[in-house]
Amino acid sequence: MQIIETIGNQNLMNREKTLFLCSKRTPIELYGYVFRWTDSLTERDSIVCFNSTDMESEVLKALLVAIVPTILFVMNRFTDVNNIQIERALKENRMLIVILRRDEPRAKGATPKLRNEYVLSLCQHVVCGYVNKNGSVFSLLAGRKDVVNLIDENAYSMASEPIAGHERWTVAQDKKLLRMFYDDMGIHAIHKQMQRTYAAVYARIHSITLPEELLKGREFEDYVLSLFNFQESDELILQEWQGDKSYGMILPENNSNPDFVFRYKQNEFAIECKWREKLSLDWSKDLFPTRRIENYMSFSKVRHMPVTIILGIGGEPCNPELLYKIPLEEIVSISSGNQSIVDYLCPILSFDASMFLQQEEKPKDKAYTLNEKRKQFPNAYKPWSDEDDKLLVTLYDENRSIKELMSIFKRNEGAIYSRIRKLICKVNGEK
Repeated sequence: MQIIETIGNQNLMNREKTLFLCSKRTPIELYGYVFRWTDSLTERDSIVCFNSTDMESEVLKALLVAIVPTILFVMNRFTDVNNIQIERALKENRMLIVILRRDEPRAKGATPKLRNEYVLSLCQHVVCGYVNKNGSVFSLLAGRKDVVNLIDENAYSMASEPIAGHERWTVAQDKKLLRMFYDDMGIHAIHKQMQRTYAAVYARIHSITLPEELLKGREFEDYVLSLFNFQESDELILQEWQGDKSYGMILPENNSNPDFVFRYKQNEFAIECKWREKLSLDWSKDLFPTRRIENYMSFSKVRHMPVTIILGIGGEPCNPELLYKIPLEEIVSISSGNQSIVDYLCPILSFDASMFLQQEEKPKDKAYTLNEKRKQFPNAYKPWSDEDDKLLVTLYDENRSIKELMSIFKRNEGAIYSRIRKLICKVNGEK
C-alpha cells in the first residue's frame, strides 16, 4: 500500500489524527449515536475517514458541513470531483485527500483490510461507529485498548424498535430537502433542519431523486437517442420509452420490456440500453441473465419486432468509450463463449433506423492467418511474460480503460479480459 497522490492541505498529516471506522450496512436507527460524536468535534480536531459505504459518506458530509478538518483516504483515484462541500473544504484549506494504491497483486476482498491496516498505522486514535462482530473491522481492532465505541449493546437493542410515523411532506419541505441534498450537505444536516428522523429523510430522498445507477442508465438512454436523427426523418417515431417504476415491491410488467420501441415507416423495432464502467469478469451474467433474455425474446415474439441490445462500456454514460450493437438472437451465443462480443463493436457515431429492421447475420468465423491478425494486434497469441502480467494487474487496479490496455499490450479485448481472469483466479487459488 502506498500514497500515489495528495490533494489539499498536506499539513493535516502532521497533526494528531483520529480514524473513524464502521462496518458496512449500518442500521439507520443508529445514525444518531454517530452524529452526536461529529457534532462534538471542533476545528482543533483532525478526523481521518473513508467514503466507501453509506455511513462513511454521511460522516464525511457531516464533518465538512461542521468545518472539522478532514483527511479522506481513497483507493486508486478520487472520483467525487463535483462535491460542493469537498470543493469548499479544499478551497478553505481544511481538507486533505490521500489517494492510495496497493503494491501487491490484486486479491479478492483484501483491499479494505489492507487499506484499514495501513491508515490505522498513521493515526493516534480510533473511533468506531457500528461494528459487525462478524466483520473485518471487529477483527482488525480486536485487542486494541485505544478504541472508542460510540454504540453499545443498549443501542443495538434500540435499533430494532419501530420508528413512529410522521406527517406528509409538503412541497416547500421537498424543495428545501432537495436544495440541501444537491448541496451535498448530507442526511445529518437535513435531519436537523427538517426535524425528521434519519429514516424519514433517507426514504424521502430516495422517493424524489433518482438513485445513481438509474441516473446513469437514463443518461445512457439519452445518449443512444441522440444517435438517431429524428429531424431528418419524419417517418422515424419514438413510440414507447419504458421507465423503471415501482411501488415498494410491486413492479409493473412492462419494466421487463426493452427501453425503446420505434416505428419507422410501417415497421417497428425495439432497443434495450445498458452501460457499464467496465466489463466485469462475469459480465454476461450481470448484463444478460436468462430470465431477462427470455422476457426480451417473449416481447419480440408477441410484438413481432426485432430487439437490439446497445451496450456502452467505459468513459461516461453520455460519452461511452466503446459501443456495441448486438442483435438479441446472438446474446446466447456470446454468453456461452461461442461468439466474441468484439464482433459487434460499433464504430459509427450515428444510427439509421434501417440498421435495426434487418438483423445482421451472425458473423462468420474469420479464417484470418496469424500474420493478418498481427497486423491489427502485433502481440496476438504471443506468450505473456511475467513483466506483462505484473503491469497488467497494476494498470487494471488503476482502473485503466480496456481501450488503453489494448493499445499498451497490442492485444484484442478478448485476450485482455481472458488474461485478467486467469491472473485473478491464480491469486485466489481458483481454477
